[in-house]
Amino acid sequence: MNFTDTHTHLYSEAFQDDQKAMMERAIAAGVDRFFVPAIDSTYTDAMLELKKNYPEQVFLMCGLHPTHVKENVASELQHIKEMLAQHDYVAVGEIGVDLYWDQTFKQQQLEAFHTQIQWSLDKKLPIAIHCRDAFDEVFEVLEDYRGTALKGIFHCFTGDLAQAHQAIDLNLKLGIGGVATFKNGKIDQFLNEIALKHIVLETDAPYLAPVPYRGKRNESAYLPLVAAKLAEIYNVSIEDIARQTTLNSCEVFGV
Repeated sequence: MNFTDTHTHLYSEAFQDDQKAMMERAIAAGVDRFFVPAIDSTYTDAMLELKKNYPEQVFLMCGLHPTHVKENVASELQHIKEMLAQHDYVAVGEIGVDLYWDQTFKQQQLEAFHTQIQWSLDKKLPIAIHCRDAFDEVFEVLEDYRGTALKGIFHCFTGDLAQAHQAIDLNLKLGIGGVATFKNGKIDQFLNEIALKHIVLETDAPYLAPVPYRGKRNESAYLPLVAAKLAEIYNVSIEDIARQTTLNSCEVFGV
C-alpha cells in the first residue's frame, strides 16, 4: 500500500535537525511520492538539494507563495521564470491569494497569480493553489482561464460543497489533509458527496498535523492518518483510498 503526499514542505527549517529521519519515517509508513511546493527564492537551493538526495521520490514545484509577495515581487517572479527554464518541475506552485495575514499587497498577489497561471499553461504544467480568506478572489482569477488547459490541485481545500464543485468544474482536484480530521474542520461533513476521483492526499507538513498530532509539527509519515479518515468518510478500505488518490495524483502531475 503506497501513498502520495501531493503537498509537503520537506525542506522547511522545521526539519533541519532530522530531515533524513523524517524522510525514513515517511517511507516506512508507505509514503513513497512527495510533491514539494515552493515558497520563494530563499528556499530554491534547499529544494534542489532535496531532489538530489531523493531523486526517485521527490518531485519539485516552482512558484511564489502569496504570503511572500512583497516589494520584491518582480525579482522573485524573474527568479521563478529562470528556474522554470533551467530545471524539470512538475507544477507551478504554490500560488494563489492569501488575505488572512496581510492585505497590503493584494493587487500584487492577484497579478502574480495571473502571471504564474499563464506560465503553467505555457509550460503545460498543473498548478497548486493556496487560498486563505480569499475564495472569491481566487475563483475570480481562475474563471478567466475556464476553457483553457488549466489543471491542478486546490491545496488544503477548506471551502463548502458549492466551492468544491466550482473547483472541480475548473479541472482541479481537492487537496485533503489534516483538516479533515479536525472536529471543526467541516469538510468531513460533505466530502462523501464528492467522487473520490476528485481527491488527492496531502499533509502540508510541517503545518496542519492531523489528529492526534494536531498542534504539533506535521510530517509526511502522518499521511496514512488522513487516508484512514477518508476511508471512514467514504466507507471504503484504506487500500482503496491509497490506490485512488495516488492514481489521481498521477493524472494531475503526469508522473
